[in-house]
Amino acid sequence: MRAQDSATATRTIAVSTTAPAADRTSGTVHTGDTARTGDTIRTGGTVRTGDTVRTARADPLPRGTLLATLGVFAFSLTFPSTVWGLESFGPWSLVAVRSVLAALVAGAFLLAGRVPLPERRHWAGLAVVAGGVVIGFPLLTTLALQTSTTSHAAVVVGLLPLTTAAFAALRTRRRPSRTFWCAAVAGAVVVLAFTVQQSGGAVSRGDLYLFGALLVCAAGYTEGGRLARLMPGWQVIGWALVLCLPLMAVGSAVALSAEPVHLNAHGVLGLAWVAVGSTFFGLYVWYRGMASIGIPKASQLQLAQPLLTLVWSVVLLGETLPLAAPLAAVAVLVCIAVTQRARS
Repeated sequence: MRAQDSATATRTIAVSTTAPAADRTSGTVHTGDTARTGDTIRTGGTVRTGDTVRTARADPLPRGTLLATLGVFAFSLTFPSTVWGLESFGPWSLVAVRSVLAALVAGAFLLAGRVPLPERRHWAGLAVVAGGVVIGFPLLTTLALQTSTTSHAAVVVGLLPLTTAAFAALRTRRRPSRTFWCAAVAGAVVVLAFTVQQSGGAVSRGDLYLFGALLVCAAGYTEGGRLARLMPGWQVIGWALVLCLPLMAVGSAVALSAEPVHLNAHGVLGLAWVAVGSTFFGLYVWYRGMASIGIPKASQLQLAQPLLTLVWSVVLLGETLPLAAPLAAVAVLVCIAVTQRARS
């Protein structure tokens, strides 16, 4: 940026791109001069007509949406992978072993990066993440999948976006717009109607497990999204997994001794995906996406998750795709489009 002092000389003042700069020299801001974000310009002169001071900033929304979408893709494979895992392991063994494996992967990354321990004030939030998304949701959905089909579980868990948005509104005291809420509720109604139509209006024990999973997962997502604004997303899930490691290691030893194990290709692949793909990678990109675009908007992307899971249930498990699925898919995608455009 150029500035003229009160004498006659014209000099050039360098503006740092990494630290705020202050120009206290009396002079004039010239046309075409650019001030970067964070720079503070203090001039004693006047700004000429037509002069502009431009602020350059990157829009984080496209990248955040992409990361959250990758998380949804990873999560959509969780239920089919869990069904595969149950071919080799009992429900308690599968949940405990997947958590141990994911914690070992996360711990290796934390050690390699020499990441310091989180501040004491963050451990309570990490405990909520651990209880919700590392232990609670996997355990409750695994128990539900013993009696429910993958497609049925997928549409029930389709209520998760609305549940997460409600938790986020309470936790952060931020109120999304009326348009956002209308579209979110509409999407939830579509998913709920689809569920009731497929189940004949009955609520089974598996449904109760799934509804409980919605609550604990929404709490974990909300707290994890908040923490991801304070530390990298992979560290949020990494420390939550490490926090659970002692408990899950003991749980693995007890469960493996009490439940039969019959290893096969499906079981091993299913375990590998729910441990590394869903629990570590999926939550890593998901929390980064939520931190970028906000919890309410990111949660609405999950409206597509049950529909993706329906496709995987047909391709991987050979289940019959319900006839109502295409109509539900169109309606849900419309709701997603509206929520992504609504201001929150």
